[in-house]
Amino acid sequence: MQSDQNSMSESTPRPSPAAALPEPSLVPEEGRHCNHLYYRWRRDGLAAMSGAARRDAVEQLAATLNPEFSPCQRYQLSIISGHKADFGLMLMDPDPLKIDAVHQAIMGGLLGPAIEPTYSFVSMSEISEYVPSVEQYAQRLMQEGETPGSPTFEAKVNAYRRREPVMRKQRLAPDFVDWPANCFYPMNKWRVVGANWFALPFSERYRLMAEHAQSGMQFAGRVTQLITVAVGLDDWEWGVTLWARNPQFLKDIVYKMRFDQASARYAEFGPFFVGYRATPHEMLTHCRVLHAE
Repeated sequence: MQSDQNSMSESTPRPSPAAALPEPSLVPEEGRHCNHLYYRWRRDGLAAMSGAARRDAVEQLAATLNPEFSPCQRYQLSIISGHKADFGLMLMDPDPLKIDAVHQAIMGGLLGPAIEPTYSFVSMSEISEYVPSVEQYAQRLMQEGETPGSPTFEAKVNAYRRREPVMRKQRLAPDFVDWPANCFYPMNKWRVVGANWFALPFSERYRLMAEHAQSGMQFAGRVTQLITVAVGLDDWEWGVTLWARNPQFLKDIVYKMRFDQASARYAEFGPFFVGYRATPHEMLTHCRVLHAE
């Protein structure tokens, strides 16, 4: 009987040793946490403050919103157009609690009773599976008619090989663009009968996303984007952040890319938030919280 037990024990798969598992941590093994946070002013709360109390509260919030004092690696403040919010923050850091600390400081500060959160989106940066490797890029060039081994072909492949590490780093730990206009919206891919994105083979999804990317490249120098993933983190699957040299380009690129099959047939879009980059002083003055001098 003892022999049988030993035999069974030897044939039973053993779990991997604990040393092989990643250490428990809030910091992603790859990428950064990213939050989009939106707020609205409560005018009744502002009106209830005395002059001195309001000045102290505004000074405290201005310090909280100052990027020089932010605990996060990446930070951007915007004035939001329309009734969905008055101002918004985009924050990124390896530690999600550093990001949440900014939100808690805003709501727990002296001006907290006069501020109402209106929307948030929690996501992470990633390298999309549709970003081509050097080999996949070479394949795409051949499909577009380039001849392997030709000077043009080799020049394009070598240029992409030099760009690829920078592109991947920018997707995982991106700098926030300081252009004046920005736009954020969440999105999903459809799972309905006849248009189930996740039932498509990878080769077809890759082809459709390559077409989608070509449309976006037409706006190089005018618009830049960051896609963050929210699968398992929020109600939507991805978040799209666009920065533009002019608000018109936001309209133009979204309209152009809606005709790509990846969007026209398979994409579902959430609310759009359009913002204009601002300093804390500019935002507080624009929102009539801080009187212009």
